[in-house]
Amino acid sequence: MASTTAASDAAVAQIAEQLKSLDISKLHPLSPEVISRQATINIGTIGHVAHGKSTVVKSISGVQTVRFKNELVRNITIKLGYANAKIYKCEREACARPGCYRSYPSGKEANPPCEVPGCGGRMKLLRHVSFVDCPGHDILMATMLNGAAVMDAALLLIAGNEPCPQPQTSEHLAAVEIMKLKHIIILQNKVDLIREQQADDHWKSITNFVQGTVAQDAPIVPISAQLKYNIDAVCEYLVKRVPVPPRDFTSAPRLIVIRSFDVNKPGAEVHELKGGVAGGSILTGVLKLGQEIEIRPGIVIKDNEGKIHCRPIFSRIVSLFAEHNDLQFAVPGGLIGVGTKVDPTLCRADRLVGQVLGAVGTLPKIYTELEINYFLLRRLLGVKSDDKKTTKVQKLAKNEVLMVNIGSTSTGGKVISVKADLAKIVLTSPACTEVGEKIALSRRIENHWRLVGWGSVTSGTTIEAES
Repeated sequence: MASTTAASDAAVAQIAEQLKSLDISKLHPLSPEVISRQATINIGTIGHVAHGKSTVVKSISGVQTVRFKNELVRNITIKLGYANAKIYKCEREACARPGCYRSYPSGKEANPPCEVPGCGGRMKLLRHVSFVDCPGHDILMATMLNGAAVMDAALLLIAGNEPCPQPQTSEHLAAVEIMKLKHIIILQNKVDLIREQQADDHWKSITNFVQGTVAQDAPIVPISAQLKYNIDAVCEYLVKRVPVPPRDFTSAPRLIVIRSFDVNKPGAEVHELKGGVAGGSILTGVLKLGQEIEIRPGIVIKDNEGKIHCRPIFSRIVSLFAEHNDLQFAVPGGLIGVGTKVDPTLCRADRLVGQVLGAVGTLPKIYTELEINYFLLRRLLGVKSDDKKTTKVQKLAKNEVLMVNIGSTSTGGKVISVKADLAKIVLTSPACTEVGEKIALSRRIENHWRLVGWGSVTSGTTIEAES
């Protein structure tokens, strides 16, 4: 029993020793050794409920992102779904576009034969993307904002058989504008359910809706996600219209946790137990097997006097994986699972969501109060109401409670002072952030959290992490 654990520890230590010679400066998000094993770009799917976000991800990647029983029964996405896909292009010039572009699950080999009848060419891997599948329900807006924290680009889904825009279409579009996402592709889904003239009129309503927004120059691709019509065209746009964002490989590694799991089966023997797994996206730096890591804010406790104490979690990376591929090192972009030696109870059922994982001693400070420079939306989005009074966003009031999204953390915040466009907010639970980070503000309206504005952190009150 002890010998197997010792053997695996020795293997990890040996790989860690080999990785010391890895020249990080020579890595690139499109290097073949990186792209063949892990995704290097995150693409979000956003849009109104039941417009086909999860279906599009399934038709591109072959992965069903709706996995939980309550999601399957109700046929909606509740937690953030994720799936990886590889996008290939045929190397023969004669192979016509868009048919020469194909997408496959992430386990596909490097140079598969082209599937266009009579072509006979080989396909070259161009991109390896990770899809962050967001829920469209208005009640789950907080989850969508957590997903937006790790996106590089977005597919905006608009169903052709419903009038445009629907409430969450506009709310999600505002959210990605706040997160400064510039690369958006609009997919006009469900064209198999409508006549040609209807599709044309609907196309015009989409064009009018996106005028003046970040998506005004975005291509509009008519598709049917169920029948996989035009999915090859979507793959072409993903390659041509979404540049690989500049990545920072040399800074200290930092990963935003958006999911966490206990991977042990009930009734497992003691020697079979594995540490908790944190899933998320690396923002900067490279994580390696065997590396010592810190997770902040870690364990948060309140003492008898109501004072908050944070104890960061220290551990070591024992495994890295992207879907089914084991990695020895992981680079920014794409969603990565990090296997640790952390007590699995701390990781089960997404308990680590919103924490930040990175090299020991390099993570930002932990804040309990934030001073922010904020901007409010002029009117509420995602509400079906023509009454201007009800949709106007009221100013921030002293002592009101907002929901604050910092990175992938959603926490309550009480406004203790407001002055012009500056506000001071006391957070319900401490958050690991730094000056200049963007945050989203939501207010409780008719029992739903509604996006009302955003801000950036100017300063705040920090607490010392306990060793």
